[in-house]
Amino acid sequence: MNVRLEIDDFGTGYSSLSYLQRLPFDTLKIDRSFIHELSKGSDSRDIVRAIVEMAHSLRLEVIAEGVETEEQLCQLRELGCDYLQGFLFSSRSIRRPSSGFI
Repeated sequence: MNVRLEIDDFGTGYSSLSYLQRLPFDTLKIDRSFIHELSKGSDSRDIVRAIVEMAHSLRLEVIAEGVETEEQLCQLRELGCDYLQGFLFSSRSIRRPSSGFI
């Protein structure tokens, strides 16, 4: 049985750095709030860079959630993000009992 642990919404709420020390995570997901701000020229790019570098130094894979633009895609590639997730790639589909989709 292959089980992998991810820490979700990293950088917000209860996602503490101490969890990285205490629990055997495999993947870190950067919260969409940082990704959303990438294109606005804010400090988010530096924060995302720091998160990616820290995660890689801890041998963790990195997922950026909330990728919506080509600009974000390019910046995240430059920063070395391992995986990208968001509406740029696909929208959500919800199942409906009658039609197969909700």
